[in-house]
Amino acid sequence: MKIPSIAVCPSPPTRRRPKLGATLLALTHSPTEGHPATRSSRAAAGAGGKGVVFPSDVDSVLSGSADDDGRDADAFSGKLSADSISMSEDVRDYVFENSRRYHKYNEGRYPFPNDDAEQEREDLQHAMVMLLCDGKLHYAPLQNPQSVLDIGTGTGIWAIDMGDEYPAAEILGIDLSPIQPIWVPRNVQFLVDNVEEEWVQPPNSLDYIHARQMAPTIRDWPTIFAEAYKALKPGGWIEMQDLECAVKCDDDTMRDDDICASYTQTLAEALRRLNIDCIHSVRNYARWLREAGFVNVQQKTWQVPLGTWPKDARQAKVGMYCRNMIYDGLHGFSIKPFTHGLGWTPEEVEVYLVDIRKAILHSSAHIYLPFHSVYAMKPL
Repeated sequence: MKIPSIAVCPSPPTRRRPKLGATLLALTHSPTEGHPATRSSRAAAGAGGKGVVFPSDVDSVLSGSADDDGRDADAFSGKLSADSISMSEDVRDYVFENSRRYHKYNEGRYPFPNDDAEQEREDLQHAMVMLLCDGKLHYAPLQNPQSVLDIGTGTGIWAIDMGDEYPAAEILGIDLSPIQPIWVPRNVQFLVDNVEEEWVQPPNSLDYIHARQMAPTIRDWPTIFAEAYKALKPGGWIEMQDLECAVKCDDDTMRDDDICASYTQTLAEALRRLNIDCIHSVRNYARWLREAGFVNVQQKTWQVPLGTWPKDARQAKVGMYCRNMIYDGLHGFSIKPFTHGLGWTPEEVEVYLVDIRKAILHSSAHIYLPFHSVYAMKPL
């Protein structure tokens, strides 16, 4: 059952872009508008593909030969494994369950859908975070980064904005789903891969690693941080940005039995039964980073209102985005964790969400979700 969006706020200033179909495991950059298309992208368009690497093009990508624009294509060539350039039914196919579409590659690793409704929600989330953070894509103090990795890139919207902001850097976005757009900056690439397996990035090769809203998906953060430590150059940075799965209130406007707070607790428990500890992961980032060897560990925290209750106009707008982002995402957040983790039937989930939606729209409590940015440096 597809949950319809609600017309309670204007659309945020996110860019809507054509989506990339799932056809191959390795994805390459496509030229931005105004630049001539490469041989690969022209062939893909003519064959019904979406600008992906075809077998005939793989050798040129891995060998570092220039594309039709004379651009050196080997910026990330060392990072593509043999598995990453093979045709795969797991990548071309999707899994459908309870009216939602999920990734086929490494099926079941990611508990949330990848369909159009979820992609719209992800882009709304990006708009919310950008407004909250005054347009900053990162807080790690980067200086002329040359190689950037975005793990769990989703729609690729952060990676694309990062490519625009740092045109001299090579940006690689990794995700289990090939749902990224056709038209991206020429310094942006996408790769289908599982970040919880051994990384293919060479040691000491990256300047910056970014992960947003990955706490509800990763099962073993210490291993992720160990891989990141190896892949980063000395002086490189890693940064996690997460909206905590916990409703808070700093005054007496929230009841002890607040239904929104109860929902986040239920979702966290469902994910815990799927071996994902989303709450404690965020709270343990700093400790795990230090244990992995990182230094200069820093953390910033904001309040993201759930609703338009703040008097500050910008915070009220952030709250409006948050309310709509969560409302539109409720079914996708819940249906698989609740049915697989808690053993509920799909009908029980639907009935439960009716009251949650009402509470999100009409709550008068001054409630918020903490948003954290935790970043750290690999020692020089």
